[in-house]
Amino acid sequence: MMIGLLKEPAHETRVSLLAESVAALTQKGISVLVENGAGEKAFCTAADYEVAGGQIKSRNEILSSSEVILSIHALAHNEINRLSQKVIIGVYQPLYNIETMKHWAFANITSFSLDMLPRTTRAQAMDVLSSQANIAGYKAVLLAAGHYPRYLPMFITAAGSIKPAKVLILGAGVAGLQAIATAKRLGAVVEVFDTRPAVKEEVMSLGAKFIEVEGAADASQTGGYAVEQTEEYKRKQQQKIAESTAKADIVITTAQIPGKKAPVLITEEMLKAMRDGSVIVDMAAATGGNTPFTKNNETINYNGVSIIGDSSLQSTMPSDASKVYGKNVLNFLQLITDKEGKLNLNWEDELVKGCCITHNGEVLHEKVSNN
Repeated sequence: MMIGLLKEPAHETRVSLLAESVAALTQKGISVLVENGAGEKAFCTAADYEVAGGQIKSRNEILSSSEVILSIHALAHNEINRLSQKVIIGVYQPLYNIETMKHWAFANITSFSLDMLPRTTRAQAMDVLSSQANIAGYKAVLLAAGHYPRYLPMFITAAGSIKPAKVLILGAGVAGLQAIATAKRLGAVVEVFDTRPAVKEEVMSLGAKFIEVEGAADASQTGGYAVEQTEEYKRKQQQKIAESTAKADIVITTAQIPGKKAPVLITEEMLKAMRDGSVIVDMAAATGGNTPFTKNNETINYNGVSIIGDSSLQSTMPSDASKVYGKNVLNFLQLITDKEGKLNLNWEDELVKGCCITHNGEVLHEKVSNN
């Protein structure tokens, strides 16, 4: 089997595989073609890939020769049109890109989007959402601390005392839990809100206070994702969040619902109640944001509050982000290759079937095809 590793678009610093992951493949007799410059932004050089057994090739050669192509982001239409009967693996957010997926089906490519993997115990080793969210949650707090004009920890000095910053985290998924741990290590007082009561124990184990709102819809069947809530619950939710944001110095928001616009959790009224110098890092910016004024990849100032919209914080730490992403990809590749290192798409495997979006000229994934 021949695998092609592509260079990502200019805005992306990560790469699907670092040299150490390429070495793991070449040792199994799999050929890996690497686009020149693919790993430079992740501090992995062409020489590193060659030592690992990779072959440096042009993009055109890779698209023509590879059986499986690795690209975190979607390829351009004119490139997709050249990939009939080939396999492409990445993170394509198909629920937000329905028309693109239909085009891929028409182009007769087999696409696997790793963000659609079933959230099961067996899938944890290839869970790109979790590995990247962990990094993003850590970086969100550091980014907020850099913008916040005061200390995070409490200081008692001869010149007087400084109170610790109050951090509010909306969403206790992987990113939220890492944000809690990071904020606590920096000395902040942390409060956390999540619609899932089941995460309360995890939140408290990290030293944070869990804000409870009664009447949440059951999210146990959604694989850890948020779900739509009733209007009554939303009203109670807004009241609780309003009380907490008014006291918060830093807010980290992570709430997203797959395939839908991110819920607005922090309203204009809440923003007006926050004190000057407060900071919001909105990690749901790419899907609309958790405030009405969030703009993705921008920092705006609203009434003295800095709102930082960034859904790609993992890309600010490209070396480690690429390392763990590459390990996720390697684990997934094991599911679609046989012992001789040849491509073997096992449709009986729930994970292979569960993240396949297009195959044989059709959109296979039910959630995508039903939209």
